[in-house]
Amino acid sequence: MKIVRQFLVLNSFVLLLVFLFSCGNKESKKDPRTVFCYNEMGGLSSLDPAATSNFENIWAVNQLYSGLVQMSDSLKILPCIAKSWDISDDGLSYTFKLRNDVFFHDHEVFNGGEGRQVKAQDFVYSFNRLYDPKVSSALSLLENINQDKGNKGFEAPNEETFIIHLKKPFSPFLGILTMKFFSVVPEEAVKKFKEDFRRNPVGTGPFKFKYWEEGTRLVMHKNEKYFEFENKQRLPYLDAVSVTFIREKEAAFMQFLKGDIDMLSGIDAFNPSEVLDADGKLKAFYQDKFYLQTQPYIKTDYIGILVDESLPHVKNSPLKLKAIRKAINYAFDRDKLIKYFHNNIGYAANSGFIPKGLKSYNPKKVKGYYYSPDKVKKYLAEAGFPNGKGLPVITLNTTENYMDILEYIQGQLNENNIKLKINIQNSTVLKTGVAKNEFNLFKKSWIGDYADEENFMSLFYSKNFSPKGFNYTHYHNEEFDKLFDQAQIEKNDSIKTVLYQKMDQLLIDDAPVIPLYYDQIIRLVRHNITKLGNNPMNLLNLKQVKKSN
Repeated sequence: MKIVRQFLVLNSFVLLLVFLFSCGNKESKKDPRTVFCYNEMGGLSSLDPAATSNFENIWAVNQLYSGLVQMSDSLKILPCIAKSWDISDDGLSYTFKLRNDVFFHDHEVFNGGEGRQVKAQDFVYSFNRLYDPKVSSALSLLENINQDKGNKGFEAPNEETFIIHLKKPFSPFLGILTMKFFSVVPEEAVKKFKEDFRRNPVGTGPFKFKYWEEGTRLVMHKNEKYFEFENKQRLPYLDAVSVTFIREKEAAFMQFLKGDIDMLSGIDAFNPSEVLDADGKLKAFYQDKFYLQTQPYIKTDYIGILVDESLPHVKNSPLKLKAIRKAINYAFDRDKLIKYFHNNIGYAANSGFIPKGLKSYNPKKVKGYYYSPDKVKKYLAEAGFPNGKGLPVITLNTTENYMDILEYIQGQLNENNIKLKINIQNSTVLKTGVAKNEFNLFKKSWIGDYADEENFMSLFYSKNFSPKGFNYTHYHNEEFDKLFDQAQIEKNDSIKTVLYQKMDQLLIDDAPVIPLYYDQIIRLVRHNITKLGNNPMNLLNLKQVKKSN
């Protein structure tokens, strides 16, 4: 009976929380508190910032934790817990001066249950735990940390000074520190909860953890002691954030229309043909119910081409010929691909590999490919296959998710005398095969982990050959590598932009890749939600959001 009573009490508590933090209109009229609710179809696996390798986790963790620096919606690096920083002349040491008014959330792990002040040693501890592969997947981001300096490259000479030592200069480093991996956590909580810290988070963010029923709902309350202000008013404005995990997009959309959800995000979160017109605009029927929020997303969808002629299956493939790779790039219409197969969401990749949203993206500076049957004919003849005569069938490996787009490309290539076979693999087989250089032609996409073009150009740097690195095409160009190395130590952003544009043009000219489209962030937001920021990183920031009842 005792177990039954405990079960009933627990369920009553769960129901009470769900009631208190529902986003429905009826509840909001009764309760003056404002609760922002969004749906996460993909679920949530951890609230430990060390495990933020996917957007589902990143969005929730961003509300709970803070780091040294943060990224603005315009992708500028701003102070956060670090009020200022200094980079040594040789680019090897980063010294951060911390604020003295940042406190961890109130929690039982602290004396008296009151959150203590964040100190530099907390960052030493937080960053060092990222070296444990059982805890984090951020190990590759630490490769340039100079561990010979002691403390694995991190030191705290006093409570308000934190220093990071690098092996070599790396200009994108501050951008990497905006990633949620590098949030500060209290050692007391990690030691108490161990592996279960994933569901017992203690941070410094604008919201603090209240409740998480996995697969059902996550609730976060306003952090009354949050350190950031806007117009002399302490942030955040919202009283709470509630996250639901409805997997069926039709059911989530109905909850959104009822007002139980304030925002839906992503093309997979709703039926685009139901909500958007042929031009990708919100249909008139819905315009008084919610608004459309869009933004370039630093993500490039592409077809990769293995060009390493030391591999037998490349040596015997027509794809080793640059002319064939160029012919394929000219053989389909990217604008029609976006219009008819992507609901006009996104942008045709008619420039380089670097996507719209980053500073060096400039179609006038980087000339990409466009649909041109005449160019196809020219390059097929140049490769020794006039009008495609004698050209072997080329096999493209992909998952079934992209079949409609790839069948369209297949049809257009066929019209231009290039025979393409589509080979469907499951995602694990494709990922493994690409990493091990088993496929000559493969469909991939790349999302920027941080807002620097280096993240995209590193895919074609010769020292990053897969399977150890992410250069899946095994592209090698000495001039490209030289420019890449130069960009890593360049402090002037304008010069860096020019260097990346030169790299991007070299890449396009050599054609080890077929850019398809640059993606776009798309959100449906109810009209009573204001100040919801949007940025090319697709990072959800709710600290300035306001909601009217």
